Amino acid sequence: MAVGEKPVIQVVGAGLAGVEAAWTLARLGLSVRLYEMRPGKMTPAHRTEKFAELVCSNSLGGEGLSNAKGLLHAELRAAGSLVMEAADQFRVPAGGALAVDREPFSAYITEKLSSHPNVEIVREEVAEIPEPVAILATGPLTSEALAEALRRRLGENFLYFYDAAAPVVLGETIDMKKCFRGGRFDQSPDYINCPMTEEEYRCFYEVLTQARQHTPHDWENLRFFEGCIPIEELARRGYLTPVFGPLRPVGIIDPRTGREPFAVVQLRQEDREGRLWSLVGFQTGLKWPDQKKVVQTIPGLENAEIVRYGVMHRNTYLHAPRLIRETLELKDVPGVFVAGVLAGVEGYLESAATGFLAGLNAGRLARGLAPVVPPPGSMLGALVRFLATAEPENFQPMSANWGLVPPVEGEMNKRTKREAMFRRGLSAFQMWFSQIFPGHAAQP
Repeated sequence: MAVGEKPVIQVVGAGLAGVEAAWTLARLGLSVRLYEMRPGKMTPAHRTEKFAELVCSNSLGGEGLSNAKGLLHAELRAAGSLVMEAADQFRVPAGGALAVDREPFSAYITEKLSSHPNVEIVREEVAEIPEPVAILATGPLTSEALAEALRRRLGENFLYFYDAAAPVVLGETIDMKKCFRGGRFDQSPDYINCPMTEEEYRCFYEVLTQARQHTPHDWENLRFFEGCIPIEELARRGYLTPVFGPLRPVGIIDPRTGREPFAVVQLRQEDREGRLWSLVGFQTGLKWPDQKKVVQTIPGLENAEIVRYGVMHRNTYLHAPRLIRETLELKDVPGVFVAGVLAGVEGYLESAATGFLAGLNAGRLARGLAPVVPPPGSMLGALVRFLATAEPENFQPMSANWGLVPPVEGEMNKRTKREAMFRRGLSAFQMWFSQIFPGHAAQP
């Protein structure tokens, strides 16, 4: 069906969820109108007009048969995901994680969708909930106008939290005489480690706790997601809190001493060439001059050039258990689906996965078919079932984890059990996908 024929399914937002939704609909042969307000209206975190721009980190999570995100990687690959296609093509070394070179990753996705005959790109803000069939994938930085429209239609079951991105430094300005390469519990060269003695950590902590924050005007309503807490907030919780969090030294051996350091800051490669490195777990909302001072207090980063400062921005999401079905359709607005962070998931990978499901179900609804849900043993199926059935009183965004998936029977160690869950979940997803996605067998 070519763009211009009816029906045209509207997808609002070209982040990870929106691009996956649009790609899925286009593959189904349906017409898609993809709305993206950038560059006409930018957000506090985005820097470009490209689709699927990664603003917080360049990592799509850990890989492997025993990793929960690894199962979601495999499910998306089986489904022919555009996000995974781009990630596999533009991946950079990151130990056991799937990390990508941000700019070519986004450019590739933008080009694929912009050149697809079934996709029409509209560069403008959407201020009202669109008529069905439609998908809302506006992400954590949903515009104020659309957020207000959702409040009017859905009531006050509308939540928010603050999120922060980590600074990125120029690799050639890192002092490798003070740092060393290595992973946790292995000698992987994919991370750069900046070890700290107790005295060096004490100095760092003092500078961090005295640094000035960039304070949002409604700071009194601050609500952090526990999986992405700014480093300065961790420091306020106690002197050793960062050491038990992102600065934990467990499993990292300094080759110069043969021992674990008191604390360690890890740097992860951001681009394929290894020119840019981000501070792992170092999300921050500090004022830029103070942020520079804190970063340059870290051993090995005294002369580091910060090429991208951390920023704090407001993240918006719906109260999924009260508002969204496990098919990702809004309970009170039939024919309108929600995907990504707005639906209550946390993470790039989870956003893309829910975008795929929202696109699939919007397409089925447009053709008079009932929406579907992946099997419960799959990670995507488990994730959307959690969104629809979670305890509503203290709901927070959820990422892929083994606690969502039904356990396997039998006595076995943790790794073997998780590998069994991986194989069971992927097999069930592949069989399900081959049955419900016409003309497309699941990819290996």
